[in-house]
Amino acid sequence: MIKLKKQHWIGIIAGAVAIALDFAFLFFRESKSLFFFVLGIAAVVIALPFVLEIVARGKEEEEINGMFLEFSRNLAESVATGTPVSKSIINVSKKNFGPLSPYIEKLARQIELGIPVNTAMQTFARDVDNPVISRAVALIGEAEKAGGEIDYILESVAKSIAEVEKLKKERRAAISSLVAQGYIIFIIFIAIMLVMEFKILPLTAGLGSIGEGAETGISGIGIGVGKQIISPESLSRPFLYLLLTQGFFAGLIIGKLSEGKTMAGVKHSFILVILALLISTGAKAFLQ
Repeated sequence: MIKLKKQHWIGIIAGAVAIALDFAFLFFRESKSLFFFVLGIAAVVIALPFVLEIVARGKEEEEINGMFLEFSRNLAESVATGTPVSKSIINVSKKNFGPLSPYIEKLARQIELGIPVNTAMQTFARDVDNPVISRAVALIGEAEKAGGEIDYILESVAKSIAEVEKLKKERRAAISSLVAQGYIIFIIFIAIMLVMEFKILPLTAGLGSIGEGAETGISGIGIGVGKQIISPESLSRPFLYLLLTQGFFAGLIIGKLSEGKTMAGVKHSFILVILALLISTGAKAFLQ
């Protein structure tokens, strides 16, 4: 769960001010195109800090995985020389492991206080809250209970983590072309919606009318259903909802394909939704 920080509050307050000014000055205009465009910009201002936080967390998680791989290798090398695993952890903790360093230092302090290595490792896994580290610690604990050689276990864990990271990079490289195709297809989809909205729907405004007082007809303003007149603008509004929905779910699918996690698709969903919102509302505000 994301905790609200200073940058989040700045985005929320700035977006709220923009929304208030938008309603005050643009809501009561006959054309709502500019109103929705400014509303879209306000939504970007509010959501951007949260999306950046999610992206930063994803990068930090990747860095933690890399640092844990380095930690496992150093620990395996130290244990292989005959140094007990507890003393090896204390010695290795003096090195710099980036964002993982505070957790490793805490692990070393717990061992220095006499806490069993297995218990301290489990606490370490809970603190980091990383699936790769949790699996590795569980594997080390089970192997230690079974009486396996700890240096061989640590070496195997390091190799396993390295292989997982290698496979992730290969998948991202292989799927990068599909990610680009997903963006291109979505932009083409936006273009098709805009052509329908600006070139096809306005044709309904010039088809004349069918009989006065008819229950269903086409008028010079729009399409009449009974006594209700539906304008081309109201007919085009569902196109925006369709673009936003398509962008949101397309982004989640792109994230799932490229990184194996739906949460990784939040940044793609944000980009696609903002593209759809700003292009659609901006075209209505400045081209009509």
